[in-house]
Amino acid sequence: MKTIKLYQIAHARSGDKGSNSNAGVVFYTRAGYDLGCELLTPERVKTHLQSIVKGEVTRYELPNLRALNFILGDSLGGGGSESLQNDAQGKTHGQAMLLMTLDVPDDFPADDVGI
Repeated sequence: MKTIKLYQIAHARSGDKGSNSNAGVVFYTRAGYDLGCELLTPERVKTHLQSIVKGEVTRYELPNLRALNFILGDSLGGGGSESLQNDAQGKTHGQAMLLMTLDVPDDFPADDVGI
């Protein structure tokens, strides 16, 4: 096994709605998407973002886009106009997702790892 960061196989966009944010992870290749479907469970995402996400994490799969969209429940402390949090709009939550460490097989295709 080798260890990579999620940003090596995907990019992300994030945003907000009320007290929730979303983080969309878009994989560069089908192999990356398949690996993401296996490894990026709602439980794992909640653990990775435990200092941000206080509610439930819901995952939506978009295979035609090679993407996963995560709704991060109660991650904004009430939202932009109510919260005293530093990032009450959720713009950085996608970037925080990309810092997740993944253990991948040694034979994971080298062209899927952007290093």
